[in-house]
Amino acid sequence: MMDHTTAASRVLKLRKEIDRYRYQYHVLNALEISEAALDALKHELYTLEQQYPDLITPDSPTQRVAGEAASGFVKVTHAVRMLSIEDAFSFDEVEAWRDRLQKLRPRDVFDFYADPKMDGLAMSLLYRDGRFIRGATRGDGRVGEDVTQNLRTIEAIPMQLRIPSDQEVAGFLKRFHGACDESLVRRLFRSSIGELEVRGEAYMTKAQLVRLNTILKKRGEPELANPRNAAAGTIRQLDARIAAERKLSFMAYGLIGDYGLQTMEQRYAALALLGFPVNPIGRRCESLGVVKAVFEDLGKRREKLAYWIDGLVLSVNDLALQESLGVVGKTPRAMVAWKFPAEQGTTIVRDIVVSVGRTGALTPVAVMDPVKLVGTTVTHATLHNEDEIRRLGVKIGDTVIVEKAGDVIPKIIRVLPGMRTGKEKPFRMPTRCPICGSPVSRKEGEVATVCTNRSCFAQELARLLHFVSRPALDIRGLGDKIMEQLIQEGLVREEADLYALIPDDLIGLEGFADVSAKKLVDEIQAHRHPPLGRFLNALGIRHVGEETAADLATRFGTFASLRSATKEELMAVEGVGEIVADSLVTFFHDRRESDRLNRLLEVVTPQRAEKKIGKLEGTTWVFTGSLTSLSREEAKERVRAMGADVSETVSKKTTYVVVGDDPGSKAEKAQKLGVEILTEADFLKKVQ
Repeated sequence: MMDHTTAASRVLKLRKEIDRYRYQYHVLNALEISEAALDALKHELYTLEQQYPDLITPDSPTQRVAGEAASGFVKVTHAVRMLSIEDAFSFDEVEAWRDRLQKLRPRDVFDFYADPKMDGLAMSLLYRDGRFIRGATRGDGRVGEDVTQNLRTIEAIPMQLRIPSDQEVAGFLKRFHGACDESLVRRLFRSSIGELEVRGEAYMTKAQLVRLNTILKKRGEPELANPRNAAAGTIRQLDARIAAERKLSFMAYGLIGDYGLQTMEQRYAALALLGFPVNPIGRRCESLGVVKAVFEDLGKRREKLAYWIDGLVLSVNDLALQESLGVVGKTPRAMVAWKFPAEQGTTIVRDIVVSVGRTGALTPVAVMDPVKLVGTTVTHATLHNEDEIRRLGVKIGDTVIVEKAGDVIPKIIRVLPGMRTGKEKPFRMPTRCPICGSPVSRKEGEVATVCTNRSCFAQELARLLHFVSRPALDIRGLGDKIMEQLIQEGLVREEADLYALIPDDLIGLEGFADVSAKKLVDEIQAHRHPPLGRFLNALGIRHVGEETAADLATRFGTFASLRSATKEELMAVEGVGEIVADSLVTFFHDRRESDRLNRLLEVVTPQRAEKKIGKLEGTTWVFTGSLTSLSREEAKERVRAMGADVSETVSKKTTYVVVGDDPGSKAEKAQKLGVEILTEADFLKKVQ
């Protein structure tokens, strides 16, 4: 807590900055920071004024207007896959999405349905003969979990489908006269025979979260961070009484099957007549210009809504056109989620500390006053390197804007120099390692500052953790804390020491008893004969990642052949340039690394790698996004086993790009280069 003098000075600075930004926003219509960041400054001012009421003045911005600021579940296979939606973060990206659709259907006229993107949990509701019989989570899109009992506690979900009155049916048919199959629509509203699936979002209102946290606090139980986490935790409660107490809500958006409806607008109207709440803000938009107006209006109303939303879902209104546009990976082409800007806040950098990685690189990290972003409390943000600190101009004591988009690591995006008091201190990269005290160096042309002591504890820990990691030797059970104990107790200094461990060495360490000690030792011993590619990746050679290691293993076959290769022989391998070749030669000729490697090879024998000959020989594959039926590592191993090469980058030499859920920029690059794109289903057909 600030003392009175410091608080008085900061209050004056805050008022000056807020008034400057207020002028930009209301008069110039050119706010240079986000509204979220401005709100954070206002909130800080309000908080300080509450702590020191004597600092409140009539001209303070706070005084303008008074007001209030399961493993226990049965698996369910979805009859129709529950798809994810492509994200867009600007109107330009939304226009680009529309343009792609227009190219596919140049003769069609597009209109859209816009619906707020609820921040909850996607659900599938199944009705049989009009009665609610099963509710399931989305899961991986194909297989979810049966959470029927918990969904029954949600009053917004009808247990029995509503039968609309004759007048309501007539009104629906009059409204959409000539634009739907009246016979099928009447049957939908009049007959409950058969199965009907509805999809929608289970969510918790903001007010309910406040009430629930009040109850939890009184009980001494942990409070819930945000409505989405609260909804997810509630749905997966094994005791339905807990779900009932938490009082979730529901809004529908999907009706699976052909019921004579021809547009999204009709679908939403039909869902409402069947007894399901639909978002009243949702509407048909004749053009993207209307969509933009709806989005901007929604952004202004967002904070006043009773529930959390994180954007606007846009769908091609015509259902037949939707269907014809198809699916890319697990994303329907006819839908896009236009997201609100990443949440931002302001805070103060109290210190900049330095961490050390496995390659010895020093990474500066900002230690900040706690700031809530996207429902989480943020106190640290990486500053990457000395050049990034210089680019931002950040000093210790600065007020900064911090951004966190979804699950992305928080980052400082801007310094507010107008908030400086003159007491801020510049940061200088240490000349010695903060862990071991050894000198650091920075090579010309590189951004990384590196500890010169290869025996540095931080480097040894990071190196050993990389050795046992999933893409490397995949030795399970050796996490950060256990590895730290092993190093601190003197049981492990390098990779070879892991294989000398016996159960008696572990018994007595925190978290270990007879059974757990034997289990870990057995797990380590089971990895004495790793595939050559994994072994090479596990060594942590600079610039040699998973794909490069696999390519080198395939080319040289044995570790001995690779170890004795010349720089020219290494550069002859696809994807290996001069930098990687130099790094390999340096590693293998380094006396200390060579001794360490020899000790490791006494206890570990890498398997010989042979070039697989199969129907995919001569092809190069790139994978992006997550797959549902197997992991990306398994997919890569499968095509390699059939003679293919795998790459991390898309180029003209790439044969196929396999696109899974939430793909990155590789899919877009493949489109530009004309590389064939495969869905997961396409991929599975080719490798069967």
